[in-house]
Amino acid sequence: MVRSHSNISEIGHGDFKIFYPIKIYYIIDIMPLRLYLLCTMAIGATMTGPDCNAAPGGTGPTQEKSLEHKNQGLTQIDREFLLRLARQSLEDCVMGRTISRPMAPPENTKKNQGCFVTLTKSGNLRGCIGYIEGIKPLFEAVIDNAKNAALSDPRFPQVSPDELSAIRIEISVLTPPEPLYYTSPEDLLGKLVPGQDGVILQSGFHQSTYLPQVWEHFGANKVDFLEELSLKGGMQKDGWKTAIVKRYRAAHFQEN
Repeated sequence: MVRSHSNISEIGHGDFKIFYPIKIYYIIDIMPLRLYLLCTMAIGATMTGPDCNAAPGGTGPTQEKSLEHKNQGLTQIDREFLLRLARQSLEDCVMGRTISRPMAPPENTKKNQGCFVTLTKSGNLRGCIGYIEGIKPLFEAVIDNAKNAALSDPRFPQVSPDELSAIRIEISVLTPPEPLYYTSPEDLLGKLVPGQDGVILQSGFHQSTYLPQVWEHFGANKVDFLEELSLKGGMQKDGWKTAIVKRYRAAHFQEN
């Protein structure tokens, strides 16, 4: 059981109920990777997902849309802006200041997109929180998740002022998740692209995700990847074989 900070609700680690409308925070360990779901009430911030009454195995249309055209469209200037914004938000919240809001964010950062903000210290995870769905403009999501990763990740104490100089920030900007239809476990394995696909598994009220970067801990072993993801979502080890599956891509960039 996870007890969260401030206004974040207490929920179970695998079997939980979702009440709408809600806002979803995904909180991720990277080495090893674990996933928790924290839910807070937020009018209009409904998490959209696959039909819970869909047939097992996620079967559906055989013609799938390619994710290749789902380009986040971020320029180098946009990325540098978002990293500076995350840094400023991190420092403001840790120092107890009012978080600064940009007066004129770049146009590309005004689109609703999912994102994660990851904090590391000496190469070790120090906090990671994000939105899978694009529930608000990207620049606002970066502000939220920089603050939440620093102050609201229940696995760590809040980041202290004397840690700020040692913290490094990474941002992952996600494409909208799309259903990955498959006809058999072998078909699913054949469609996954290691190193590129972020994966969401859903079975009833069980749900879990791995960012694309997590593939590096599994190599190209798709079965190990999916089995571990199933277990982290509170499913059986082979739960992936009948789960509803979504995938997404991510552009990730970090401070030097």
